[in-house]
Amino acid sequence: MEPRFLLLSDVATELNVSDSQVYHMVRSGELPAIKIGGRGQWRVERAQLEEYIQRKYAETAEWVRGNPLVDRDAE
Repeated sequence: MEPRFLLLSDVATELNVSDSQVYHMVRSGELPAIKIGGRGQWRVERAQLEEYIQRKYAETAEWVRGNPLVDRDAE
């Protein structure tokens, strides 16, 4: 069974980005997370990560629709 909460390093591995990129996403509010424990360690709920990924797919699809690929051979 997969854990409900992920370390930022686990999220970085899932998204194939650096730990610092994930930290910035969390601190900016782009990726919802919680701080737990006396040392305030960040955790991302797996469901939140999946929702984030789906949001990014939707944002990317919107961007692609608004920025069609131009065929340079047609010029």
